[in-house]
Amino acid sequence: MNRNLEGKVALVTGAGRGIGRAIALKLAANGARLVINDLDAAPAEEVAGEIRAAGGQAVVCAGSVTAPDFAERFIGTAVQEYKGLDIIVNNAGYTWDTVIQKMTDEQWYAIIDCHLTAPFRILRAAQPIIRKLSKAEAEAGKRVMRKIINISSVAGLFGNAGQVNYSTAKAGIIGVTKTLAKEWGRMNVAVNCVAFGLIKTRLTEAIADGNATANIEGREIKVGVNPDLMAMMEKGIPLGRAGTPEEAAGSVYLFCIPESDYVSGQVLLCSGGLTGI
Repeated sequence: MNRNLEGKVALVTGAGRGIGRAIALKLAANGARLVINDLDAAPAEEVAGEIRAAGGQAVVCAGSVTAPDFAERFIGTAVQEYKGLDIIVNNAGYTWDTVIQKMTDEQWYAIIDCHLTAPFRILRAAQPIIRKLSKAEAEAGKRVMRKIINISSVAGLFGNAGQVNYSTAKAGIIGVTKTLAKEWGRMNVAVNCVAFGLIKTRLTEAIADGNATANIEGREIKVGVNPDLMAMMEKGIPLGRAGTPEEAAGSVYLFCIPESDYVSGQVLLCSGGLTGI
């Protein structure tokens, strides 16, 4: 395998399951050293163990990305363990849906905090470290490219009924991406965004009874999609099916490799050809 991320330090939030897990494994398989985050320690440790068993390096920084001290702890783990910081993937997230007239302030802020405020805090905490590393490299006559990949959604580009909180947060992270591409270019940082369409994970799998939930920070959040609705959604995708976590991870990987060093401020739609919802 072409290990073109050899020695790079990559941080991935929400990497214990689903898309985040696939991203972490993909980057590790190509030589990156990982900082694995998940809300729950057990799945994070499982992914880290899988990476180590394959001969890679991984450490865990478990906990909620919305915790006030998380960003500093997350970035600090990379610096303490690996003495570097090369790739950040802001992936952690979930949905908590209803129409606007029924949406509570708690629902609104929970999703905004997870998908928008948390990445903002992580990137804010990373800036002084990246600036220091970039300055030292410039003084040594070296140019080292770093990569930020923020995760958005087709909902952030086109809106989606019942998801005003999620759509707003995912639209906002595109604004963060485009702004930091301009602010951080001078530090040799490429900042890009991947907007996912329908990807099959535990949060979107077809569930007949519609009663499945996931406990997220003490809240029982409904997950899963009715099988008939899933079939209808897949029919609307030009490729005729939902994507896999591994396919989603591949789109993130494209922004991490050296071949994309001169690509910044872009939004890549990973949706099987779906261009509106």
